Amino acid sequence: MSQPSPEVYERGKGMDAHNQVMREIRSRKDRTYDPHEPTRVWLDEDNTPDGVKQSLTIILNTGGCRWARAGGCTMCGYVAESVEGGSVAHEALMDQIQVCLDHEAENADDPADLIKIYTSGSFLDEREVDAETRAAIAETFGDRERIVVESLPDFVEREKLEDFTSQGLETDVAIGLETATDRVRHDCVNKYFDFADFEDACAEAGAVDAGVKAYLLMKPPFLSESEALEDMKSSIRRCAGVDHCHTISMNPTNVQRYTMVDELYFNGGYRPPWLWSVADVLESTADVDAIVVSDPVGHGSDRGPHNCGECDDLVQKAIKDFDLRQDPSVFSQVSCECEGAWEVVLEEETSYSMPLAR
Repeated sequence: MSQPSPEVYERGKGMDAHNQVMREIRSRKDRTYDPHEPTRVWLDEDNTPDGVKQSLTIILNTGGCRWARAGGCTMCGYVAESVEGGSVAHEALMDQIQVCLDHEAENADDPADLIKIYTSGSFLDEREVDAETRAAIAETFGDRERIVVESLPDFVEREKLEDFTSQGLETDVAIGLETATDRVRHDCVNKYFDFADFEDACAEAGAVDAGVKAYLLMKPPFLSESEALEDMKSSIRRCAGVDHCHTISMNPTNVQRYTMVDELYFNGGYRPPWLWSVADVLESTADVDAIVVSDPVGHGSDRGPHNCGECDDLVQKAIKDFDLRQDPSVFSQVSCECEGAWEVVLEEETSYSMPLAR
């Protein structure tokens, strides 16, 4: 990609040192992408306030997250998959939507009730997806039950969400909060907004009867396993207490290319979280007044959340079961000798000397 640089909107945000390092790392990417093809599309099922629904997940290939071009989050490499040049035309984005509809028609018996749209940035940022395209997408999916769109809190405005709610769609905004702790979000993740901004975005969504799905990051860089575990538990409880935030998705960190986390991992300074930690969080926060789910991407691999390699698939299956049924008893049915190693890591690992185990 061309040398990333902050636009006027992003200047002065985040940590200068983090941004400088991230811009240098991101500049190494040289692959290009077709603006008429989505980054990814897949069918699945998700737990929603209205029960488990068949879902169609779309990752649109836009010009990428503007914050990532300024430097951005230490763990996120999605901007490396974006179209060169910083913007994608309306016609090309609608071509991507058609590709996704064709995929659904070929692989599903019926249209999905739930549509999830991501851009690896902010769908509500009109520099990524303009108002014309947003309205056209809302109309395209107006006959479905529910839609989720992703955005940083800056861009959550009731007028934009009304494009969807006016269609009769149950509408949710997925916000990458990462943690309820401002210092961790600023210093470890390099996100510039505060928890109060998340609360404001929830209120803005609620004003038009939309909801919020908070995305939290399990084990940002520079935290030990135990620090990450406790921060996640407290973050889930704080989010569950915010009006209109009805779902919390815990995303265990996976090591993506063109990121600071990748640099740390390559030099022995980072290990993705244990799947036991993910299970422990879900089990201990099952009592909160919100849907709490997790989808450990890359589970069982060195670059993804993992245990010893022998039990990873079994624990992942338990996590998936919990996502759909919200029954924490499922975790009592899985065990492995490596739980002992995980417990030692929780007791002994420190943020200034990690990882204790690979």
